[in-house]
Amino acid sequence: MDVEVVRSRKRRKTVSAQMVDGRLRVSIPAWMSKADEARHVDDMVRRMTRRREAESIDIVERTRMLARRYDLPEPATVRFVDNQLTRWGSCTPVDRSIRLSSRLAAFPSWVLDYVIVHELAHLVEFRHNARFHALVARYPKTERAIGFLIAKGLDPSDD
Repeated sequence: MDVEVVRSRKRRKTVSAQMVDGRLRVSIPAWMSKADEARHVDDMVRRMTRRREAESIDIVERTRMLARRYDLPEPATVRFVDNQLTRWGSCTPVDRSIRLSSRLAAFPSWVLDYVIVHELAHLVEFRHNARFHALVARYPKTERAIGFLIAKGLDPSDD
């Protein structure tokens, strides 16, 4: 990815990035060291790559299809988010919304599907009890996906 770094005397603390003419423009405070710059640029490139991967997936249609296939309710909203660092997904049953970590977009589709089914099951059963696990077990690659996610450093049952 082509990157342009813009140092600004007006910028005090924050770092931002946006795509401009096919190039990632990263704006940083002028006082930052080269090491800080490199760290922030790497982070912004990683985030933008995840965002592009997430945008290539029709997450709403994929969720609808999985809800129908596994006889689970559809959420009111489902979207990828960049700020979930300790969870692969989250569900708010009250407003029937599901948020999925954009990191999932880079994983195999069967892993993403597992996390979606897991969150859809929370629309029926909030707690991780026997009823919940029976709903999630409708997805045939549950155990395989759990192993994959554990290997990535975060146990999916901890949500």
